[in-house]
Amino acid sequence: MSPFKPVEEQLAYVSKGAVEIIREADLKERLEQSYKTGQPLRVKAGFDPTAPDLHLGHTVLIRKLKHFQDMGHTVVFLIGDGTGLIGDPTGRNATRPPLTREQLAINAKTYLEQVYKILDRDKTEIRYNTEWLDKLSFEDIVRLTAKFTVSQILEREDFHKRFQDEKPISVHEFLYPMMQGYDSVALKADVELGGTDQKFNLMVGRELQRQSGQPAQIVLTMPLLEGLDGVQKMSKSYGNYVGITETAHEMFGKLMSINDTLMWRYYELLTDLTTRQIDELKYSVQEGRLHPMQAKKDLAKRIIADFHSTEASEQAEENWTRQFQKDEVPEDLEEIKLSAAELGSTDGKLKLANILAKAALAESGSDAQRKIKSGAVKIDGEVYKELFIEVKPQSELVIRVGRKMKKVFLTN
Repeated sequence: MSPFKPVEEQLAYVSKGAVEIIREADLKERLEQSYKTGQPLRVKAGFDPTAPDLHLGHTVLIRKLKHFQDMGHTVVFLIGDGTGLIGDPTGRNATRPPLTREQLAINAKTYLEQVYKILDRDKTEIRYNTEWLDKLSFEDIVRLTAKFTVSQILEREDFHKRFQDEKPISVHEFLYPMMQGYDSVALKADVELGGTDQKFNLMVGRELQRQSGQPAQIVLTMPLLEGLDGVQKMSKSYGNYVGITETAHEMFGKLMSINDTLMWRYYELLTDLTTRQIDELKYSVQEGRLHPMQAKKDLAKRIIADFHSTEASEQAEENWTRQFQKDEVPEDLEEIKLSAAELGSTDGKLKLANILAKAALAESGSDAQRKIKSGAVKIDGEVYKELFIEVKPQSELVIRVGRKMKKVFLTN
């Protein structure tokens, strides 16, 4: 009896949310062979540790690795400490600033602490591509680069655009897709996962495997997750992200801000529910048996439970309900201390905009003034539109600006 689930069930689960599988017939054939022989597939995804922490957008690929892992296959979480020295040019209109080995090592350590919140520590193969890239001789690199032409590399959309716009492309950037492709040869990968923007690099891996006498890997691309705004991809630079190291309370509040359409996208890409289970939830909402807000709360709790705990997710829901549905103060409300001296006073009154900016409830003083004038500021439950506020030293204020709320202690 095979240790694996039926092939059709495996295929439906691992292809959930995928944009493209090259080729799906080949994946089915590999799964059938695996089912017959009892030999798991080797499934890899590479991550260059160019930043110290991850957000939910990064976890789309990690969760897809988990889906293969759930089906009994061997997943390889590849840390690109070698390719990270080059810097992935994908989607870039300029050369990435180089990182040192020390920076990459520090970031890689934090990655591992975070990915085990999704992947099974005991069943995950962790590899670093310096294991084989550092061993390549000059002759090896010459022979590897000889397998591709400049015109082939320039077929990459980002390279092509930079070339057309007469923007510089450093020669070392041309090495990146070849080095990533060589990773697949070194690991003898059956399947490689990547974002849609990585397709060129993944296809290079297929070609290098063919030329090395290996079966060409199946390429499975996943979409780039839209951020909280539902428009731009999730990114810290766009401010539309949910960090997986954020508090449960912060994560819950951010996730409850997404629109209903994006909610189903997140169900598909950020949970382990099957397509059938998600369709059943959609039908329940359409039939009026499940309120969209409850469906969104359930989504937020599922996601938070992965990175914190079930108890933390339930507490976050309770706090959010108090704050936004019952207009009460949550138990774990963030507290901040500000001194009257640093805020400056006029006739014994404090400038409210300064308080909001210092408490990170507004991006700047001018932004704070706009929020005050628009009636977006509540102090101790009451809308406050005055620019100055008279408070006694050692006062405590509960200030809410839109969805943000903090407890501010004013000291001498």
